[in-house]
Amino acid sequence: MDPLVSAASVLSAALAVGLASIGPGIGQGNAAGQAVEGIARQPEAEGKIRGTLLLSLAFMEALTIYGLVVSLVLLFANPFS
Repeated sequence: MDPLVSAASVLSAALAVGLASIGPGIGQGNAAGQAVEGIARQPEAEGKIRGTLLLSLAFMEALTIYGLVVSLVLLFANPFS
């Protein structure tokens, strides 16, 4: 494999993981903060808020996993080799 293609694959894999984790990280922080605020305002709705929060956190985490899959494809199943 060409060293330039190998270096570009490693760099793009690092960017894929880094950029794919920024958005969900910010979103998870905002969602958790709003959930805590909602529970503080209405403690009787804690169960419903918690369930919705966990489901939305799972969907946000899936976006990060997609970035990881893209980076693994760039590293190990490189289409440019």
